[in-house]
This record gives sequence, structure tokens and C-alpha cells, in this order.
Amino acid sequence: MKVLITAGPTKEPIDPVRYLTNRSSGKMGYALAAAAAKRGHSVLLISGPTALEIPEGVDYMPIESASEMYQAVASQIGRHELAIFAAAVADYTPFKIAEQKLKKADEEMTITLKRTKDILGSAREVMGFEGTLVGFAAETEDHLENAREKCLKKGCDLIITNDVSRSDIGFDSSENEVTLVYPDHSETLPQDSKEHLAFHLIEIIEEL
Repeated sequence: MKVLITAGPTKEPIDPVRYLTNRSSGKMGYALAAAAAKRGHSVLLISGPTALEIPEGVDYMPIESASEMYQAVASQIGRHELAIFAAAVADYTPFKIAEQKLKKADEEMTITLKRTKDILGSAREVMGFEGTLVGFAAETEDHLENAREKCLKKGCDLIITNDVSRSDIGFDSSENEVTLVYPDHSETLPQDSKEHLAFHLIEIIEEL
């Protein structure tokens, strides 16, 4: 199969020096890309900034912001049969980017944010993707309810959700524990290394 995978965080600039981002290391997405390549698939990895090595045998497209991620996915997704969105894309970005470094002045500073484009939510209706669509949901509460709503609303075949409030899995960790949320049922996989888990997930997704 031809597989598109997104990974890592995005950086949303405030001024030439500062930006908004999140704690995503990109490890899960990179592990999925490596596993898919080792299983013989043609993989395009679209990634935000990480400190990780690009997996062997994987085509790589670097981006920084949520808008760049959207544009990259929109330009490439039609060439693929499977899309796995594992990136932690910013939901909001500064309404205006200051041209010069913002100086320290008042005791408080207000930054106005605007919504970014919903990449996963645009895959079906806007980008016209007809292949297998898999999304990730990093949650801190109501994991199953939020993931199933996301799965149904965005036309996904599967949402993979995990509890990022836990310190032993998820962000900054080499291990993860996920729940597979389908439109009509769910299944939790035991905690494992992200590398082992990635191979298992690719096998499961292949069956879809």
C-alpha cells in the first residue's frame, strides 16, 4: 500500500523568536512509519519538528506550522490508499504574527488566537480521500466518548486514543497504551514499547 503518516508537533509563531507548541515527541508516528516500511509499504512521513532520525526506507516531508501540515497533506493524500494522522497539530494559532520580537512591558499580555484548519476533518469532504482513514486522539478525560465522537464526525475507520495525563505513557515516553475506537466498538491494547505497538497497529490497520 501507499501510506501517508503525519507525526510530531507543530510550531505556531508568535514573533520571530517565540512560538506555541506541544509536548509531542513524534515517537509514535515515526514508529508507525518505520513499521509500515518494514512491512513492505511505500510510506510518506509528513512531520513537524522532532529530534528523531528519519526511518529507513521512508519518504520524508518536513513542515513546521499547522497550515504547512494542512497544505502538505492536501497535496499528497490523493496519491495514497491509507492515511494515519498521528501528529499533534495545533488547534489554534496566533491571529497575527509580530514582525519584531515582542518586548517585555506590561504585567499582562494578551495574544489573540484563531482556529487552524482541521486536517483530519477535511480529509473526506474537502480533500476527497476515499481510502482508509486513521486518526489519533490524545485525551486527558472521557477518552472513549471523545474518540468515538471524533471517529463518527470525521469519517474515520479507526481512532487510536491514549491518556496523555499519565506520565508512564504517551508524550515524552518510549511506551504507550492505546484503545482502538471503531464506529461501533472499542478494544484496548496492553502497554508496550511504541516500536512493538506500532507493528501491531500496522497489522491491525492492514486488516481494515
